[in-house]
Parts: sequence; C-alpha cells; structure tokens
Amino acid sequence: MQSSKFKILITGGAGFIGSNSCEYFLDKGHNVVCLDNFSTGHRYNIENLLHNENFTLIEGDIRNYSDCQKALVGVDYVLHQAALGSVPRSISDPITTNDVNVSGFLNMLSASKEANVKRFIYAASSSTYGDSESLPKVEDIIGKPLSPYAITKYVNELYADIFSKTYGIETIGLRYFNVFGRKQDPKGAYAAVIPKFVQQFMNYESPVINGDGNYSRDFTYIDNVIQMNELAMFTQNPEAINTVFNTAFGDRTTLNDLIKKLQFELAQFDSKIADVKIIYGPNRAGDIPHSLASIDKAKRLLDYNPKFSMKDGLKESVKWYWGNLK
Repeated sequence: MQSSKFKILITGGAGFIGSNSCEYFLDKGHNVVCLDNFSTGHRYNIENLLHNENFTLIEGDIRNYSDCQKALVGVDYVLHQAALGSVPRSISDPITTNDVNVSGFLNMLSASKEANVKRFIYAASSSTYGDSESLPKVEDIIGKPLSPYAITKYVNELYADIFSKTYGIETIGLRYFNVFGRKQDPKGAYAAVIPKFVQQFMNYESPVINGDGNYSRDFTYIDNVIQMNELAMFTQNPEAINTVFNTAFGDRTTLNDLIKKLQFELAQFDSKIADVKIIYGPNRAGDIPHSLASIDKAKRLLDYNPKFSMKDGLKESVKWYWGNLK
C-alpha cells in the first residue's frame, strides 16, 4: 500500500488490538512507538518486539499530558487504541471510564494537534448506536447511548469532529464491532466473550450465556481491523477524512451459533469439550440486543475488503488459543 516508512504512535499498544497493530506495522518496516500504562495491556503481548530497533516502548498514561507529548515526538500518524473498554466496567466505575476515554482522548487529540501529526485515527465503538433499532447499522443513524462507555466513545467522535473543523487536524474514527482474535485476554471480570468461552471450554467449565442466546453480534476478526486502520491511515480520498467508519465484517451471528461453532472447533483438539454443557443466565444491563454493520461506506471510500469471515477468524483464533493457553 505504502512504500514510504513512517513513525506511528500506537496508544494502548500492549493491549489486544494495539499489540497486533504494533507487530503488523513493524513488519511493514515502519517505526512504531507504543504508549501504554499496562492497566489492561500486558508486557507479554509486546515482549517479542522489545529488541526490534524500530520499536519504542513508552510506559505512560494518556491522562498525563506530558506523557502524550513525549510519545508524539517526531510522529507522523497516531493510531489511538488506548481506552477502558467494557460496558459492565463503565456501569460499575463511570468516573475512571470517563477519565481515560474522554479526558485521555482529549489529551491525545490536543497533543497530536500540537505535534502536527499527519492524521489521527482512533478506535470508536459500535456501542455508539445505542438504542437505535435499525439494522444494519449505518454511520449517520445513531440512537441514545445505553451505557457510560457508549457515551464516552460518542464524545470521542464529537471532539474529533470539532478538532478537525476548528484546528484542521485530520481525523478518522473506526467504530469497532466485537473484535476478536489472537492475544485477546480471556482473564479478568471484563473479558470479552470469545476468549472467555474458549478458556472455560478448555477447562471443561460450562460457559454462561447472558439471556437466551438469541442476541446477535457482528463479530470481527482482528486482521480486518488492522486492514481498516491501515486504509484509514493512508487514504488520499478527501471524502474519507474527518468522518467515521463501521469496522466489521458485515454479517451477524447469534450467541447460540457462536458458542456451537466454538465448541465444535475446540472439540477438534479435545473431544471431551463436545460434552461441556452450556448455561443460560439473565440479560446483562446496557447490552444492545442486535448488532450488524453496514460496511458500504468503508468499501466505497476506503476500498475496504475484509478478508476474514467470523467462521474463518474463529478457526484461526482457536488454533492460537490452543497453542498459547494450554
């Protein structure tokens, strides 16, 4: 896509999406700076990168403005992945979620403007669609947010828009839809559903589905997300700047279908997993019943062409988890 080499700052670079992105852009020959405070990211995610002469780790916090400035020295592009994810976490601790996701975001955006970066690409969220019932989700039709987390991610979009219009900094927001894949952490109270289920199956524990399992999601494999970040970074299409894009595969899967596929793939490695029972619990507060992205805008303006379906991504993920969690 690009023959030139650039200096790219990836905030939250030791997290799931961030560490995969660090690896990808280093492989492409770019200089990569990782800024992380290791509150949810892990050193082991970037351990293999520490001896790469093109990789710089800065241990710092986006809530500290001087850390943002330090990380931005000589940077061409920012991929802002740092955030406190999880709807339930935001419900139990809205203050910290807001500090990181709004104040931290504003710090990074403002420092990026000062540093005259070429472009600021940031992780937005499908949670911004809130109570809008229309399917598929189209970028310019949103509802009211259903959680503090969703509010923070929508505020990011508003700030990015104002900064682009007021200060001329180029921004692109990527509304991620249920991203999954290698390096996604199965541990902790707020673990994402796929790695959590994988870990439980591998331990012969019954996974618990919230609700009747008919809620559906547009599960999006990590490599599709990296593709979108790269396209957003280097696009020369003026129509694609200062806007937001759904970042998804454009297909939806119910939780019941997901867990059956997961169980089937894992049973190829260990037949006993096929006998693990699945349990159903109450619906979770703040959850959107159905999520499905229209990716027409990304196809039209960015030439986005996601390579991995949910099924293909699940196969790759299970292979990775089997090799790394066992």
